Amino acid sequence: MKRLSLITCLLLMFACNDGPDKPKTAQEIVDKAIENAGGDLYDQSFISFHFRDKNYVLEKQDGRKIMKRILVTDSAVIVDAITPRGLVREINDSVVALPDSLKSTYMESINSVHYFAYLPHGLNDKAVNKELIGDIRIADKDYYKIKVTFDQEGGGKDFEDTYVYWINKETFEPDYLAYEYHVNGGGMRFREAYNPRRVGGIRFVDYNNYKPETGTSPELRKLDSLYMNDKLELLSKIEISEIIVNQDNYN
Repeated sequence: MKRLSLITCLLLMFACNDGPDKPKTAQEIVDKAIENAGGDLYDQSFISFHFRDKNYVLEKQDGRKIMKRILVTDSAVIVDAITPRGLVREINDSVVALPDSLKSTYMESINSVHYFAYLPHGLNDKAVNKELIGDIRIADKDYYKIKVTFDQEGGGKDFEDTYVYWINKETFEPDYLAYEYHVNGGGMRFREAYNPRRVGGIRFVDYNNYKPETGTSPELRKLDSLYMNDKLELLSKIEISEIIVNQDNYN
């Protein structure tokens, strides 16, 4: 009887571990966040939005994704496009040669704007490593803390950067993110999402962009505590507008 009871207990333990209360992995949390934010629509949609003085476009040409930045002035339309051939600049529909240094700078800038606009979609790229590093309560809401790092291969120029995402346990929305970067002297940023809205089934947000107070060097994962104690400086607002999402004839 004792042996039978022990086996029954073990079976119950395994059943509990496979139940709805089973601890979620970082991958499961990110998968759910991406699904809730738009899922496959990211890969099936033409997307356009306005950021500061430029328009940004995500489209496909011959089945391949193209990311564009478009500046319209009184005398010209300047289009910078990241294509399979690298960065291509056109001014009034004519291709213009650029030095490699400028191409690299423009590609980095265009990638960055598109990356943040579509989060959390990019968190399942091949070079991304995800780790659940804890949880926390912010403004009466519970969050998973996900640390993100990148492999050197496929991780881009800034593969050494580190991110932390705070994903709401109830909605699976990434309401906060922070990152540590190393270019231009390095630094840290903490972003608070606001103005969430859905366009064409995809969730978009704006951000309050904070930095640690001058003279401090906190740990990236502890920026949430500084945020809750008003120890971060508001640096800027990251706002996008004129969003268009279209799945018609997109392939």
